Amino acid sequence: MKSVGWTACFVIVSFLTGISANAGVSGSRHDFWVPGGGPPGSQGSGGTCVFCHAPHTDAPAQPLWNRRFSELSFTPYSSTSMQAHPGQPTGSSKLCLSCHDGTIAVSEVVNRAVPIGQFGRARGRANLGTDLSDDHPISFVYDAALASEDGQIVHPDDLVGAVRLDREGELQCTSCHDAHSDRWNDFLVMDGKFSELCISCHRRFGWAGSAHNSSSATYLGGGQDPWPDTDWSSVEANGCSNCHTSHHAGYPQTLLRFPLEEDNCLVCHDGSLARKDVAADFRKIYRHPVDSYLGIHEPTEQFDKMPRHVECHDCHDPHAAAEWPASAPDVAGALNGAPGVSIAGTPLDRVRFQYEVCFRCHADGPGEPSPIIERQYAESNIRLKFEPGNPSYHPVADQGRNPNVPSLLAPWLPSSIMLCSDCHASDDGPSVDPSVAAGPHGSSWRFLLERQYETEDQIPESENVYDLCYKCHDRNSILSDRSFPTHRLHIEDQRTPCSVCHDPHGVSRAQADPSSGTHLINFDVSVVTPATSGILRFEETGINHGSCTMTCHGIVHELKEY
Repeated sequence: MKSVGWTACFVIVSFLTGISANAGVSGSRHDFWVPGGGPPGSQGSGGTCVFCHAPHTDAPAQPLWNRRFSELSFTPYSSTSMQAHPGQPTGSSKLCLSCHDGTIAVSEVVNRAVPIGQFGRARGRANLGTDLSDDHPISFVYDAALASEDGQIVHPDDLVGAVRLDREGELQCTSCHDAHSDRWNDFLVMDGKFSELCISCHRRFGWAGSAHNSSSATYLGGGQDPWPDTDWSSVEANGCSNCHTSHHAGYPQTLLRFPLEEDNCLVCHDGSLARKDVAADFRKIYRHPVDSYLGIHEPTEQFDKMPRHVECHDCHDPHAAAEWPASAPDVAGALNGAPGVSIAGTPLDRVRFQYEVCFRCHADGPGEPSPIIERQYAESNIRLKFEPGNPSYHPVADQGRNPNVPSLLAPWLPSSIMLCSDCHASDDGPSVDPSVAAGPHGSSWRFLLERQYETEDQIPESENVYDLCYKCHDRNSILSDRSFPTHRLHIEDQRTPCSVCHDPHGVSRAQADPSSGTHLINFDVSVVTPATSGILRFEETGINHGSCTMTCHGIVHELKEY
């Protein structure tokens, strides 16, 4: 009769919960009964179902619940980027947590005066505790209004697969887990491989074309195993779980696996899996210091109000990042989906041009550091230096204004547009070694430059010390005075670095008039000072003609013409 009774109980539970009667609790990790007696179970314990259900019980919870609940308060998940409002666990989540909060032993059931066997409290990853802030949110209303406000989750009417809401329209533990079937491991309602479970609800911008969704890259060994918790062997197979975990997240707000945001990227991008070793760049003396900040970055942060910081996610959207190359001024696939700021200063949710990513931090944001070189026309806002209406600028946001640039090396033309990363990039980057990642992650040269660019006065000219300039400008043309009649005199004889006269970003129209800010002329005032007349000025008077009024290296120029 006992066997018949528990069969009937299971049929009733199956009817109430909608699970299949042959889904298979027996033999799973939820089967705590050990026939024949002895620890950890005991003969006559009542079978598999008794640890959760009873055919007759005074417990108020459905379906035929046989466990009491913790009287402690839970800390729900929270995030600045989430529109839902999880509270204390409700519905079926309370049932799951009656074991998985770790406060009540598995063997303690309502219809027995003494515990069944010797089962203690949940341990390891099965113990979620009462702090649910590092677990996927539960017990919140998932309705059409939420889907509309969020914009990147599916409409509840489209949840027609294995993932379902409860009768109250709330998302619960049972939306992702089926306690009666461990077919997909972790009692998931469907296979988590290729992100199939996650994308049942989440529709992130760019994910369909993302490298993290389609890469067949596998772990090459060395470093840290990026997938210690799965049997899947490629990036595409692991999908969302490359970076995220639903429970016990190291970085709770975004459910990242590791507490340090950059570790979630560098566990793969250290050469052990991704083809290019970005981690090596971050060990160089000049770098974007992603390891210097913790918990500052916010997914919804406003560029002009955020504390100064840099994290990988400030430049990259891992859900949208792809593999197409950059074509100036457009972004490379690696920056696809990243936020930024337009040349007009407008915040952008998603950039189109590479410089818009850079402007997010190196323009109007607070805390921009003081420039290393003090200029005649001082301007710390890099965006304003690149405005197309300026007297001069390197052609990042638009074509250059000077049609006469005889020193340009092929394939560069006066009409060309360049990328910020043509100058600011790894010193052993793709132009030197195609296996190295592009972009300004780290460099051995100051200013995060790809090549050597000396700014100290009185350094002897050589092909190396101005290697960055000579990447695009023909050294022989410069030293033969084709662009400026006394280039050789200044650079070789006087040992004047390029930076003393030229501001490589541009000269703001708000500070220099159209005749005095051309050719990127913006003097380093630690070297160039006013003439005896008190005037410091360059003025262009025609093609390859102009005049200077200044004092440089002790030599006074009063309207010195060339």
